[in-house]
Amino acid sequence: MRVLVTVDPELPVPPRTYGGVERIADGLVKALRLRGHEVGLIAHSSSTCQADTFFPWPGLDSRSLSDSLRNMYSLRKAADTFKPDVLHSFSRLLYMLPLIRRALPKIMSYGREPTPRTVRLGAILANGSLTFTGCSEYISGRGRRAGGVWRTIHNFVDLELYKFQPKRAEDAPLLFLSRVERIKGAHTAIAVARRTGRRLFIAGNHATSGPELEYWTREIEPQLGEGVEYVGPVDDAQKNALLGQAAAMIVPIEWEEPFGMVFAEAMACGTPIISCPRGALPEIVRSGIDGFLINSVEEACDAVAHLEKINRTDCRKRVEQHFSVPVIITQYERLYEERVTTTAKRL
Repeated sequence: MRVLVTVDPELPVPPRTYGGVERIADGLVKALRLRGHEVGLIAHSSSTCQADTFFPWPGLDSRSLSDSLRNMYSLRKAADTFKPDVLHSFSRLLYMLPLIRRALPKIMSYGREPTPRTVRLGAILANGSLTFTGCSEYISGRGRRAGGVWRTIHNFVDLELYKFQPKRAEDAPLLFLSRVERIKGAHTAIAVARRTGRRLFIAGNHATSGPELEYWTREIEPQLGEGVEYVGPVDDAQKNALLGQAAAMIVPIEWEEPFGMVFAEAMACGTPIISCPRGALPEIVRSGIDGFLINSVEEACDAVAHLEKINRTDCRKRVEQHFSVPVIITQYERLYEERVTTTAKRL
């Protein structure tokens, strides 16, 4: 099968540090090629993903109307050149507009909150040729309200990148690993570490301007020291090492998380999760089995006190059985085959 994959133009595939969708697209391309499919990729010009055919986006700003128009034309040209059996987009639905009425099977994957009007319009114009996927049932549920055909296919973790650590040191630290901004709850993680007397490592980038910079300078930076250490942004190797040595990853979110790759990555290392039951978290973390979903600092402190009840092997198995590359790629393959077969019958 010939599959043309598109990704937003801002970041390369794979990303150098953070970039969840770009990481998913990179893994998808690799896995599909290993299974014998021919894959084309449209992405940032500095992408190093080994697709069979690569097309760089001419416009690098998704918010720019002129760049979007250029990318719409570029996608149509790539489709005419590559002649895919399936077009799988992780980028803007707008870019598909010149192709939207073609019978070509199209998959639009959302790793973020879908825009209802865009979904509704796309479903109408595509006339049955477009299927939406959400990275969680939470996202799919939000999308179904606007219409269209939706399928939940979770994000996946490359288990080869994350070494399972069956044991941890008795004095193992807690780890906050995410963007350091209010909705991710770094301030709550610090409060929990202080109350429980546990060391805390904070890994991730922080804003350099705007309200989130103020959050960093007023609420996080003054708290550093005395057992709370900021290690900055980390690459895959550093992430693997930090997760493997942590007693738990604590990211007490204050928003509806679409999926949260880092939660599955932590569990792949055997590291329990302490977070909140918002967005997709209840789909990923079984509270009391893979970690704890909490609603207050007090509950989080209680979770820290009971981390020994979590079997790290169960955390790893959870990812192997539900969020691994073979499991998720098979779901995408089945969707492609289903849509191609359906289109052929209609024609």
